[in-house]
Amino acid sequence: MSEYLVMVTRKGQVTIPVEHRRRYKIREGMKVRFMDTANGLVLMPLTPIEDLAGIDAGKISLDEMRKRLDEMRSKDRY
Repeated sequence: MSEYLVMVTRKGQVTIPVEHRRRYKIREGMKVRFMDTANGLVLMPLTPIEDLAGIDAGKISLDEMRKRLDEMRSKDRY
């Protein structure tokens, strides 16, 4: 476990050290979750849905996949 000292800006922003950004694949524009625990704050990167692509990666756009999912869900109503 490593420890870093970072500065908080007047806007409340901090810089995640490059070693951790690389290790946890945190990129510009990604979302992270802050959780308040008894031991302090926990920061968890949220994996973008695009990174969860499997065998069909690159074959369909995210918008098209959402459209197909919405259609399937609308047909599955009771």
